[in-house]
Amino acid sequence: MRNVVVTNIPRAPINAVEALADHGVATVHEALGRTGYLGPRLRPIFPGIRIGGTAVTVLCWPGDNLMIHAAIEQCTAGDLLVVTTNSPSSDGMFGELFATALQTRGVRGLVIDAGVRDVAELHAMNFPVWSSAVSAQGTVKATAGSVNIPVSIGGQLITPGDAILADDDGVMVVPRGDVARARQLAERRLAKEEASRRAFRSGELGLDRYGLRDTLAELGVEYVSADEHHR
Repeated sequence: MRNVVVTNIPRAPINAVEALADHGVATVHEALGRTGYLGPRLRPIFPGIRIGGTAVTVLCWPGDNLMIHAAIEQCTAGDLLVVTTNSPSSDGMFGELFATALQTRGVRGLVIDAGVRDVAELHAMNFPVWSSAVSAQGTVKATAGSVNIPVSIGGQLITPGDAILADDDGVMVVPRGDVARARQLAERRLAKEEASRRAFRSGELGLDRYGLRDTLAELGVEYVSADEHHR
């Protein structure tokens, strides 16, 4: 495999990415036909953060964070660092010192399909991280990987410069050229959800609003009284 650091990548417009992130991962994921979700293994190390940024991607060897050092130089304001390994790893590949360097460059957070450590310090710094593990296990800096190449996490392809959205519900990717369409679809879904919210507040049931009584009947679900059920 050729090991490269790709420079000067094109990025999705950051203002559009921010506006899309405001809608939330679950809403955008649904609006796009339930695509782009990186899976339930990636969890925030502390809750309450909703962000969007443009992907700078890193492919490392397990237990080796050399290429994260190389990637920092390629980061600019508005980016999210996206790190994975070429085979599964839970080692703590990222900590407070990396976060300090990234914050200085305006990087908004980290998504890593591996381990992270210094959680208390990262929380104090308000540097958000979504990881598949938390581990004090350290790493080395000895093996070449790549920066800003397409990578895969949770079966989803992430291309450098794509939009990455992250919140308490998880992480998703929106291809760079699809951000504007995603925003339109998400806004339509929000309007639909608001109409349902008003209906539920007025007492309407989802069974009626979504026509689910017919679905239950088609599936053979019967309504019986408690007395009938226990005979």
